[in-house]
Amino acid sequence: MSTTALPAVTTVEDPMTPVGERLAETAGRLFYARGIRAVGVELIAEEAGTTKKTLYDRFGSKDALVALYLRRRAERWQTVALDRLDRHPEPGKDRVLLVFDALDDWLSQQWRGCAFVNAYAEIGGTDHPGLPVVRSEKAWMRQLFVALVEEAGYDDPVGLGGQLHLLYEGAVVLLTAGDEPGALVHARQAAARLLA
Repeated sequence: MSTTALPAVTTVEDPMTPVGERLAETAGRLFYARGIRAVGVELIAEEAGTTKKTLYDRFGSKDALVALYLRRRAERWQTVALDRLDRHPEPGKDRVLLVFDALDDWLSQQWRGCAFVNAYAEIGGTDHPGLPVVRSEKAWMRQLFVALVEEAGYDDPVGLGGQLHLLYEGAVVLLTAGDEPGALVHARQAAARLLA
């Protein structure tokens, strides 16, 4: 019997004003599409139909807005993954593999791949407030695999969960940066072999 519960969805923040929400959504769309460093506060404010002053009044800095963008991405993805698992609550190999299926659905709508890997390429090695969010999301995914493996009754859930997480992360990177369209299929097959 599993003693490790599935991780809870990371919650972001209290509701914002309509202007704050518009700024956050605009920033998130632009950061994902163009990259963090390529998007300035002027562009965010202009596309959100407001001013730089309003942006700074609401968020304090562009870096804080980047961290919010990443927390929101984490919350959305985690909700998608857990919703998929909730529809198939029976522990076992098939439930573990559902994470790869959820990822396939998610990435079919995320043409630039993993927002966290992309962000890390720009802010890694700094003291940017988005960096702990990136690391937290990766830790959450590892925790999810460990919990699913333990729930299914496999030996060494930490080791096996870590191996599955490695397959998952590698597939995300190879699918986009490596231009390997079959990466996710191969990762899922390798995961199934590990779980056999």
